[in-house]
Amino acid sequence: MKTLRLILGDQLNLKHPWFNDVDPEVTYLMAEMRQETDYVTHHIQKVVAFFQAMREFSNELKEKGHQVIYLQISSSDNPQALDEIIQNNIEKIKADKFEYQWPDEYRLDQQLIQICQDLSIDSEACDSEHFFTSRYELKDFFEGKKQLVMESFYRMMRKKHDIMMVNGQPDGGKWNYDQSNRKKWKGDPEIPHERGFRKNVTSLVEEIQASGVNTIGTIAPENFNWPTSRADTLSVLNYFCKNLLIHFGDYQDALHTDQYYLFHSRLSFAMNSKMISPKEVIDKVLDHYYEHTDQIHISQVEGFIRQILGWREYMRGIYWKEMPGYKDKNELDNHNKLPDFFWTGDTKMNCLHHAISQSLETSYAHHIQRLMITGNYALLTQTHPDAVDAWYLGIYIDAIEWVEITNTRGMSQFADGGIVATKPYVSSANYINKMSNYCSSCHYSHTKKTEDNACPFNALYWNFLDEKKEHFQNNQRMGMMLNLLNKKDKKELAALKERAQQIIAHPENF
Repeated sequence: MKTLRLILGDQLNLKHPWFNDVDPEVTYLMAEMRQETDYVTHHIQKVVAFFQAMREFSNELKEKGHQVIYLQISSSDNPQALDEIIQNNIEKIKADKFEYQWPDEYRLDQQLIQICQDLSIDSEACDSEHFFTSRYELKDFFEGKKQLVMESFYRMMRKKHDIMMVNGQPDGGKWNYDQSNRKKWKGDPEIPHERGFRKNVTSLVEEIQASGVNTIGTIAPENFNWPTSRADTLSVLNYFCKNLLIHFGDYQDALHTDQYYLFHSRLSFAMNSKMISPKEVIDKVLDHYYEHTDQIHISQVEGFIRQILGWREYMRGIYWKEMPGYKDKNELDNHNKLPDFFWTGDTKMNCLHHAISQSLETSYAHHIQRLMITGNYALLTQTHPDAVDAWYLGIYIDAIEWVEITNTRGMSQFADGGIVATKPYVSSANYINKMSNYCSSCHYSHTKKTEDNACPFNALYWNFLDEKKEHFQNNQRMGMMLNLLNKKDKKELAALKERAQQIIAHPENF
């Protein structure tokens, strides 16, 4: 029976059971598509990373003896749409059956279900064999519970998969070392240079541009610096364990003008494209930790494990529990547009300038830059979550909807009304100054409130609390903030709100 098997661009898992044996009756289909490059405007490095990784994956399959049909973005026989690509190649090889792995994006899941319904041959779908959890495991876990608390899910995952557990109790005596993961980096300890590759992708960039794909951001094509194969990924993971893990937890929330990556692993693209599994990453990190417990404190490791075993799996579970309605949630009724400087970095606010410029230059920012700088500003200026989603989904190399939208619309923008986060993650300039060196060289003063050189975050913060207080009046976690708001001098609050409205109306002036 001749079978055509589809491999999507984020299903680059060489360890999948599909590839255990070479079957001459099976042909694998991979395609670079305008359908996927155009649904939002992506960063050029993101498009390059996916296409380069897909091409290297295809070559590895061919080297192992598998039959592969690969359509490049410039291929003359590439119709650029998934339904046509599948139908054309079923006819080309005279396939009797079509198979695919379950996609992780709802839109592709629905599209493939419809495509299979329209086919005249049998079809079958299987798991991608990547995550610790099934699609609806989180939904089942929280059945009947009032709140979807990540910590309880994380503890269940630790127990179920016997990760950092000793005799049924958490290794080290604590489940969570989050309080130890909030240090400001002040230049010491020294941060090793990231594990680089310096690949030359000039011809691929030219091919993408010639195909008419619209992108944002910049790229140095002769020095492309992201892992695009399993071998690359294993190298990055080894480098992280040997050089960065020792201080990861301490500074995972830190921000600094001179350091883009700090002690972060830069593995998110590799994991989200499935070149490596979360279990492989966790196993390797734990093996290294247990061999070096005299050098590495458990808080460094637990902070890393929590992001993968807890947060990543939690966000995927929320996505499949809440879609498709989640995509339209706007519980705070925000409708402003995203300022133009999100595509240029041209703002006098130093924190935003650095976070956005870095994102445009590297297609990367770590979670606190996304949450407490760009996301914080977007929420305080009451930006429509659709605009925020589109920007985050496009600009970051690791952004795939299942992980982007739950972090952005849920954690960052509180547009889901509290499904993901129990309170909105907003702050004045005080938090930014506490966690970074951004404020020390800024045009604005983080201590001033309404003066011309006052940090815009201060006025925006109090204006947001005042305008959205009805939304939060029954939220216990917002009680202290609302009490402080109620005690504000009326004239001071009026001045703060006036300045905030100026910022919202004319962001280009700030």
